[in-house]
Amino acid sequence: MKYVLLIHHDEKAIAGLPSGAGDQLTRESLAYDIALEQKGHLVTANALRPSTLTKCVSRRGRKPLVTDGPFAETKEQLIGFLLIEAADMDEAVRLAGDLPLARTGTVEIRPAYSIREEC
Repeated sequence: MKYVLLIHHDEKAIAGLPSGAGDQLTRESLAYDIALEQKGHLVTANALRPSTLTKCVSRRGRKPLVTDGPFAETKEQLIGFLLIEAADMDEAVRLAGDLPLARTGTVEIRPAYSIREEC
């Protein structure tokens, strides 16, 4: 079964890390992605650019409404995601708990499904 791991973290805290600590976190994250891939768990992983570059789109009536930045003011922002394969939620939780960013941020786990398969 597929699970999306949504990584939430304080962007300012990450940006404020000393370069050595930031580089170490990046190396650990990449190494964990590679380990997940080698074990057949990783489907894809991506980091996200800062939330200041975000556009939010909604449609009410005929025209889309576009706003800048994250939709809600929050302490933590969505900074990346992984799509993984896991046997069940327990395994997904275990894999998410080993993410380097889980030590200082939050990882939201959501079961994913294909709309095409549901139709």
